[in-house]
Amino acid sequence: MEMRKLGRTDVEVSVLCLGTMMYGEQIAQDSAFAQMDACYSRGINFFDTAEMYTIPPKEETQGDSERIVGKWIKERGLRDRIVLASKISGRSAMAWVRDGDWTRLTRAQILKACDDSLARLQTDYIDLYQLHWPDRTVPVFGSDLYGYRHYDDDHVSFEETLSALGDLTRAGKVRHVGLSNETAYGAMRFLDLAEHKDLPRMVSIQNAYNLTNRAFEYGLAEIAMAEQLGLLAYSPIGQGALTGKYLAGQKPPNTRGTLFGRLSRYETPNADDAICAYVNLAREFDLHPASLAMQFVSSRPWVTSNIFGVASLEQLDTIFRSLDIEWTDELNNAVNEIHVRYPTPCP
Repeated sequence: MEMRKLGRTDVEVSVLCLGTMMYGEQIAQDSAFAQMDACYSRGINFFDTAEMYTIPPKEETQGDSERIVGKWIKERGLRDRIVLASKISGRSAMAWVRDGDWTRLTRAQILKACDDSLARLQTDYIDLYQLHWPDRTVPVFGSDLYGYRHYDDDHVSFEETLSALGDLTRAGKVRHVGLSNETAYGAMRFLDLAEHKDLPRMVSIQNAYNLTNRAFEYGLAEIAMAEQLGLLAYSPIGQGALTGKYLAGQKPPNTRGTLFGRLSRYETPNADDAICAYVNLAREFDLHPASLAMQFVSSRPWVTSNIFGVASLEQLDTIFRSLDIEWTDELNNAVNEIHVRYPTPCP
């Protein structure tokens, strides 16, 4: 398993990261434990969760992912061998996450949210604590299909948020801090504050990135390379869409898209045509479409780690097979030819 540096730190993380957002509903604890055992045995040392998970978010299961991951780490005695990442929710009306209040990135909420995550994770520290999405109102989660719209809102200041994270790092509750679903503007504001205000430096950015969503390359990739703000890419298989299983409106049983919906990001006007082209390309190269999609992400120089989730151990085999793919110029050119025809249909 290839290991890569986390930002400018000495922490090394596996190029594949196990995402655990389905733990707690679609994936029960016993199956989650089996997944984590299998991933750890294959060299994965990087696990990602969030206070909001499981997905889809709801009051009854909020925090269950952290509870399951924390219980596994404690029972296996692996805390010092796992790089554990979690996230605090940005601005939202999910009042049940915050005892009846909106989730915001204020100092008070950050300090309390971290303590709550530490309790669920049964640990004294989180290796990477990330802002799940901004406190600012910005287009996220595929909501910008019709172009950018500027919101002049009363967001919590960058300095208040980063200062609170600084309090957590000084207290030893958090080792490093990172971003998620952030823009180029937001990333540079946080980096500038860290440099001039003696505050913790963001070490990573967790944004969606895959064959049908290469928006990260337009601005953020340059920041990732120049500032060592490595991408922790989520949705490398497009919530399963890049396997081709949802093409032409198919709804296979017991899949996340069929059970919970929430596939609108991959149901845009050109999505099916683009996905079909990538699935056919994988077949031409005798590859599984999911393996092709995974290795495309893992092979990008601005990617620190590639976050995936699976519903079964059989799917896990497909993920690991992606590491055996030699990413040749021929394969890269073939991918880019499709990208030119269908540029980022699912941002």
